[in-house]
Amino acid sequence: MILSLLISFISVSLLTWAFAVGGGIAWKNGRNKKGKTPIPGPHGLPIFGSLFVLSRGLAHRSLASMAQTRAATQLMAFSLGSTPAVVASDPHTAREILTSPHFANRPIKQSAKSLMFSRAIGFAPNGTYWRLLRKISSSHLFSPRRILAHEPGRQLDFAVMLRNIASEQKLSGSVSLRKHLQLAALNNIMGSVFGKRYDPAQDSGELEELREMVKEGFDLLGAFNWSDYIPWLSYFYDPFRVVERCEALVPRVRKLVRVIIEEHKLSGSRKVSDNADFVDVLLSLEGEEKLNEDDMVAVLWEMIFRGTDTTALLTEWVMAELVLHQEIQTKLREELKSAVAGNTLTDAVVAKLPYLQAVIKETLRVHPPGPLLSWARLATSDVQLSNGMVIPANTTAMVNMWAITHDSHVWEEPHVFKPERFTEGADVDVRGGDLRLAPFGAGRRVCPGKNLGLVTVGLWVAKLVHHFEWGPDGDHTVDLSEVLKLSCEMKHPLSAVASPRNVVF
Repeated sequence: MILSLLISFISVSLLTWAFAVGGGIAWKNGRNKKGKTPIPGPHGLPIFGSLFVLSRGLAHRSLASMAQTRAATQLMAFSLGSTPAVVASDPHTAREILTSPHFANRPIKQSAKSLMFSRAIGFAPNGTYWRLLRKISSSHLFSPRRILAHEPGRQLDFAVMLRNIASEQKLSGSVSLRKHLQLAALNNIMGSVFGKRYDPAQDSGELEELREMVKEGFDLLGAFNWSDYIPWLSYFYDPFRVVERCEALVPRVRKLVRVIIEEHKLSGSRKVSDNADFVDVLLSLEGEEKLNEDDMVAVLWEMIFRGTDTTALLTEWVMAELVLHQEIQTKLREELKSAVAGNTLTDAVVAKLPYLQAVIKETLRVHPPGPLLSWARLATSDVQLSNGMVIPANTTAMVNMWAITHDSHVWEEPHVFKPERFTEGADVDVRGGDLRLAPFGAGRRVCPGKNLGLVTVGLWVAKLVHHFEWGPDGDHTVDLSEVLKLSCEMKHPLSAVASPRNVVF
C-alpha cells in the first residue's frame, strides 16, 4: 500500500510538473499568465523547482544568469518548492515592487519567527503595530539629531580600533582587519542601544558570549532552510537544525536583554536627551507609543543584530578595493588632507567629502551587502505592473540589486571599480530614491538604520585612510571572492599592511 501511494504521489507530481511550463510547479494552472504579458521563467525540477539555484553558491549571480538567458530581466517567475517567486533584475520593475503598498509585507522565515523578529521592524507584518515601530525608529532612534548626538561614541570606538590596528601591525607586520571592524561595530551598536561598551581585557567572557549570540543569529537567518519552501520536509530533514538552534538561542537573548532593561529601570533614570541610549528612549515612551517588555526585547535584539556585522563587512569591502587600487587610495587621502588641515575628522567633515562618498557608493554598487536585498516581499493581492505582467497574490518577490548594478544597460563598464562615475556624472541617491543603486531597499520597508550605517562607514573609512597607508600583504593576496550568508561578505577576510602615517591618533 505504501509503495502504491508513493508511486501515485510521484506520478501526480511528474504530471503536474510536466504541464507547469513557465515558472515551474508553483505556477501551475497558468498563474504566470494573469496579465496581458506572461511572466517568463524556468521549468525547474519536479517538487523542488529552482530550490537548488538558491541553496547552492551565489544565488544572486545564478538568478542574474538565468534571467539574462531567458530575456527575463524585467521579471522572472520561478518555483521554490511549493512557493511561487519572482525576481526583478531591472530598476523600473524593482521600483514598482518596492514602492507598492501591496508589497508592504515580508514572507516570514521559520528562523525569523523563532528568533522573535516577527515582532521587530524587519519582519513585523504591515499594520498598526509595524507603523508604530516605524514611527518610533524614525522619530526617536534614527533621527538626524540622535545620530549626531552619538558621534562621541563612534569616535571613541574608532580610537580604540586604531590603537589595536597599530599594535597588530607592529607585532605581525600585517593586519587582519575584519576582527577589528567587528569589535568596533559591536561596541558602537551596544553603546547606542544599551549604553555600555566592552573592554576585551576586562569583559572577555561577556563579550565572547555576545559575539557568539550575534554570530549564531546571523548564521540562522542566513542559512537556507528547505522547510521554508517545502513545509512537510521538516519532519524528515533539517540539516541546519534551525528549530533546535533557535530554541537554544532565544532564552540567552531574552536573559541578556532583560537584565540590561532591569538595570536601566533600577537606575531610576529616564533620560530623554538626544544622546540617551535606545533602552532609555524606549522606557521613556508613553501612551500609544509604549511597548511591552517582550516587544522591547525583540526590537533591541534586532538593533544589535542588524547593526553589527553589516557595517563591518561593508567597511571591509571598501578597504579591500582601496588596497587593490592604490591610485584611488592616494586620491582619497589627498581629499582628506585638504579637508582636515589639522582638525579632527568629524561626521560633518566626512559628509562634505565628495570623493569619499563616491568611493562608498561605488563599493555599494560593486559589492551590495544584500545582493537580493536580503529579505523578500510578499504580495498581499494581485499586482498589475506597467509592462502588462500581473504578479499574483501570495507570491514572494525579490529584487536582484546585484544584477541591476552589474547591468551594462544601466551602468557603463559595470565590472570596473570607478568612483569617478559618481563625481563626474551620475547623481545617485543610495537611500532608496534611485533604483539603479538602492542597497538599503526602497519604499515602506527601506532599512531604517541606513543613515546611521552610512555615517559610521564614512567616518571609519576616512580615519583608516587618514591614519594609515594600506598596502597588499605579500602572504595573503586580496581575494574578492564572495560568500552569501545574510549579507554578501568576503570569502577570505582582508589581510593588509597598515603603515602608520605621521598624524595624531
